Amino acid sequence: MNDTAQAGGLDGERPTRPATAVVVGGGLAGTTAALALADAGVRVTLLEGRPRLGGLAFSFRRGALTVDNGQHVYLRCCTAYRWFLDRVDGAELAPLQDRLALPVLDAQAPPGRRLGRIGRSALPVPLHLARSLAAYPHLSLAERAKVGRAALALKRLDLADPALDARDFGGWLAEHGQSRRAVEALWDLVGVATLNAVAGDTSLGLAAMVFKTGLLSDPGAADIGWARVPLGELHDTLARKALDSAGVRTELRTRVTSISPQANGRWSVEVPGETIHADAVVLAVPQREAYDLLPEGAIDAPERLLGIGTAPILNIHVVYDRKVLARPFFAALGSPVQWVFDRTEASGLAHGQYLALSQSAAQDEIDAPVAVLRERYLPELERLLPTTRGAEVLDFFVTRERTATFAPAPGVGRLRPGARTKATGLYLAGSWTATGWPATMESAVRSGVSAADAALSALGRPRDHLLELFEEAA
Repeated sequence: MNDTAQAGGLDGERPTRPATAVVVGGGLAGTTAALALADAGVRVTLLEGRPRLGGLAFSFRRGALTVDNGQHVYLRCCTAYRWFLDRVDGAELAPLQDRLALPVLDAQAPPGRRLGRIGRSALPVPLHLARSLAAYPHLSLAERAKVGRAALALKRLDLADPALDARDFGGWLAEHGQSRRAVEALWDLVGVATLNAVAGDTSLGLAAMVFKTGLLSDPGAADIGWARVPLGELHDTLARKALDSAGVRTELRTRVTSISPQANGRWSVEVPGETIHADAVVLAVPQREAYDLLPEGAIDAPERLLGIGTAPILNIHVVYDRKVLARPFFAALGSPVQWVFDRTEASGLAHGQYLALSQSAAQDEIDAPVAVLRERYLPELERLLPTTRGAEVLDFFVTRERTATFAPAPGVGRLRPGARTKATGLYLAGSWTATGWPATMESAVRSGVSAADAALSALGRPRDHLLELFEEAA
């Protein structure tokens, strides 16, 4: 893997060497950076310590099932992730809803009022949500009116104001008349799933970005998309195929031990038994790994990376002997259950139905024994879905991502570094960097694009293929 290739020039010309780059990390951020660099003619080596690509959005086999480690969705406003899907020829495998339609079941409501819906019309913002909010049964008439006023106040916030990052979203909601019920039934319903924290633990800046972009920017911005196939097919199989076609050399099971600048302005990347030389390095690993690999002086106050906390996500998987859920997904209120998805077809299950429960901000349960979780969640599913009461549970298992995302706590914005470092030729990528987004697939892809754009600018390579994406993102 040692890069020593020189391209020969014409008679009388000095030989030229193609620009080279090493991308460390094969999650969405690293894969995106590698593709964007290769598309500009850079010779790229991608190094990933795991035996697969995809980072924290991956699949694995459990008997006859193909299981996603966690349920991931995206929205129509996620322009960077949509670009990624197009780039790996996976858009048709993860389609968007034609129009936002979110069923919300309240386990504690009377039978006739258990189901509510959040949806949109084709009217302009903010009228596109007015009919849905007016009919939402999980809030009182007075609470609905106050939600509308808070939404308009949120829309007026300036996302560029750094003071927003220091405040917590829960306090802001209370100041704007939001009841505990309104927070539970609407603000946290959306916020916990996208931010991985309850409102009181969330930066107002990040929360405002989520709600302004997703619900108050364009009528279709919050239309939901999700993979109808295992995530590994998108983020590993198709991504690897795209990387191969782009000429990227991908090395799995290859852990980087150090990166260091050379006297000639290039970089050395050390892996067991090998040294790779490159003009640019993109470090696309979690923040704590980045801290360990960054050379001295690469960023100011590198210890700030260690101040970026993490938050867990718990995923509960239940296989029934029969169909118990008619809709593809729903969100829940009045229950520990948060979101439930039908993953039967995607998993390859031939008989019965496979439900995946996505539990964000799961600090209190992330280490709970499987038996305890089974005793808690199966009765909750029976409360929400009476059709499960006569069904046999064929399998019940749990996947845990203890550091699934960075914690979106107040003040986190000042800790997140940009793509560029003080070391020429070294760039950072990852959902934890300063993308303006919370720790989502969208943030990861945006970070990879930003790192590649910065590297291409320094290398003097063409960036036209990224300009359209940046315009859409803006």
